[in-house]
Amino acid sequence: METVPDPLTPFLDRQGVMILDGGLATELEARGHDLADDLWSARMLMDRPEVIREVHLDYLRAGADCIVSASYQATLEGFAGRGLSEKEGVELLERSVNLARESRDSFWDDPANHQGRLRPLVAASVGPYGAFLADGSEFRGDYGLSEEELLEFHQQRWQILTSCDADLVACETLPSWPESRALRRLLEATPEIRAWFSFSCGSGEHLNDGSLLAEVVGDLQECPQIVALGVNCTSPTHISGLIRSTRSATAKPIVIYPNSGECWDAQARAWLPDDTEAPSLESSCTRWAELGARLMGGCCRTGPRQIEELRRILVGGADGSISAS
Repeated sequence: METVPDPLTPFLDRQGVMILDGGLATELEARGHDLADDLWSARMLMDRPEVIREVHLDYLRAGADCIVSASYQATLEGFAGRGLSEKEGVELLERSVNLARESRDSFWDDPANHQGRLRPLVAASVGPYGAFLADGSEFRGDYGLSEEELLEFHQQRWQILTSCDADLVACETLPSWPESRALRRLLEATPEIRAWFSFSCGSGEHLNDGSLLAEVVGDLQECPQIVALGVNCTSPTHISGLIRSTRSATAKPIVIYPNSGECWDAQARAWLPDDTEAPSLESSCTRWAELGARLMGGCCRTGPRQIEELRRILVGGADGSISAS
């Protein structure tokens, strides 16, 4: 069987690090769009797809080497709850990846954007079961579902998203070990696909369901289709410890894209201040790179300004500097 190339290699060989985008839904909210909805950013796939395209483009202009599709909270079950047919739901899932690809292609069509850059990647987002529930359970992991039930939930969406010509899949904000096992099985059933797995964590060592990150990473690190392992949508306060935990269990590239350090109140549908004063991405990224992080970006409550700063600090120089609007 022909080996599928690792899409991250050119970026890591050239730059040492790869810059990811920032939060999508919270950036849409920052631009005045109301996402107080169980579908969250996925609602914009139905109502205002052009604004998703705009945010993708702004992250690319800010220096992102990879943008992530607006499919985190998009599921056939969720769309069916809005009265959409299965065909319409499939079309919206496909649209999420197509919008990202169109944005990337539009950006790359301008030769001025080639200076100091490689052609950016598109990652298809596969969010956790808890994102479909829209009750904040991706920050708890207390689903009460078996690995088989989680595999069944993810299977059809996986098949749709992995057929959309994204460069790789982002299995992200995973709060539980059984869910990571289910997604690994789906990944291994599609040998042409590459993916990163990133977990939501409540401490410097544990996933939100209480599993030890090092044990979960150790369970996954032998899968050659997984090109990076790490954490996302986790407070910056915990990131250094989580990098150490990840590095103890794998030699794969480590991916991190923390949130701003605020906490999500699912009932109030609002971000609340954390108990501690979390460090910023900009003030911590050099230290995280020294600890071993190789893919870095932001999650909820981060935006293009932070991504521009990440690129300036971590890549910068004649080979990587950009002019971001």
